[in-house]
Amino acid sequence: MTGQILAGRYEVMRLLGKQPGRQTILARDLQTKDLAVIKLLFLGNDFEWQDLKLFEREAETLKALSHPAIPRYLDYIEIDLPDNKGFALVQSYVEGKSLEEHLKLGRTFSEDEVKRLAKNLLKILIYLHEQKPTIIHRDIKPSNIILNNRSGHSVGQVYLVDFGSVQNQAAKFGGTITVVGTYGYMPPEQFGGRATPASDLYSLGATLIYLVTGRHPTELPQKDFRIQFQEVVNLSSALVDWLEWMTEPSLDKRLNSAIYALSALENPRIKSKATLAVKKPEDSDVILTKNSDYIEITLPSKGLNFVLISLVSCIIPLSFWAGNVLYSYDGSILISLIAIGSVWVFLAMASLFFLFRKVHLRIDAWKIAITNDLLGFTWKSTRPSKREDISEIVLFSKGSSVHFEYFGYFEGREDEGREEVGLRPLLIIQAGKQKYRLSKINSLTEEEIYWLTHELSDWLGLPITYK
Repeated sequence: MTGQILAGRYEVMRLLGKQPGRQTILARDLQTKDLAVIKLLFLGNDFEWQDLKLFEREAETLKALSHPAIPRYLDYIEIDLPDNKGFALVQSYVEGKSLEEHLKLGRTFSEDEVKRLAKNLLKILIYLHEQKPTIIHRDIKPSNIILNNRSGHSVGQVYLVDFGSVQNQAAKFGGTITVVGTYGYMPPEQFGGRATPASDLYSLGATLIYLVTGRHPTELPQKDFRIQFQEVVNLSSALVDWLEWMTEPSLDKRLNSAIYALSALENPRIKSKATLAVKKPEDSDVILTKNSDYIEITLPSKGLNFVLISLVSCIIPLSFWAGNVLYSYDGSILISLIAIGSVWVFLAMASLFFLFRKVHLRIDAWKIAITNDLLGFTWKSTRPSKREDISEIVLFSKGSSVHFEYFGYFEGREDEGREEVGLRPLLIIQAGKQKYRLSKINSLTEEEIYWLTHELSDWLGLPITYK
């Protein structure tokens, strides 16, 4: 095809890649004189309608994107050659060598370069995953990562290319399961046709493992579907832990968002045997739900407890006393009954509050939020905070001194209330200026507070600060 003119505009320079029914070529735009990459899909014997569906989806995706590290959409045309017909996707040319080419040339990367490369790619994924609907690349691997202007200890400009396997949230619920990706870089769920933002994180982790070991992930041993690379690298324990976390086979245990992964890379978690050993108390009524997308803690209603019994014991005699005082003052039975009724209405509402109110603390990829639930009616007790603002998990042990808000399951206000040393231990999640607290005032036991502290620490990837 060299020298041919496509659509009267694009002069074919050379072939870049070839697969059955597909070609990728380098061409020059005769109008702008710029180089362009053209992906061709032919309507030949190897053609399948699913291929056209993915091809059109790639074109639609690139057309909607605008990012300096992603090729720009230029054109989508029909081609009519003497011996073939098909479609062509034209995109901007990214100059440079792929990560795979660098490795084959014997290039090596220091740990600092690996981290910088990871951060650049995570920022690209943050952009993709924040699109509406979410865009999942599904084929991150060394050959799809281009480095430009790499010199010395700089990784240079990093590009993510080839969106031929892309999936968006709106397109994934079809009746036909399409398994796309590259073996060795695909997480287990992708083999079943399912992909989430965490799937891209697995592929990125496997790509970086190839980078630091020089060996394809399939060439490394596996144990319980985990890539065993630790013995053949000379990396810090923090980076090894992060790569293990990125390539965790279980979605529920893997890093679940690019924002979270970037935060975990910059602020390594501290894992200990003590942390891993903390289990849910057998008699706990707290409901903990966690997966790759979110963690949610549901605190049950307080039920009939000492506070409610004390409240009832005090208010009932008080209501009759107030009624008698009012009756003695002006002799009005009606006013007396209204006073008694008002107190009883307050008592009924307080009882409902104690007996049936549940509180949900939920953290997902975007925010931390508190929701109260009373017989189907819901409201938020504090303003939600951005997930990225969560900076610290603090556990105040017995004997420590800290101020706290006296009422409510979780409080997010900055102002501090009265001090009560007897309510230790106390858990505080710091999110920007907001503080979300858990203590015995939530009808939690000491064991439950320690358990929830470690669960949050593990899911968020933040170390526990003990005070």
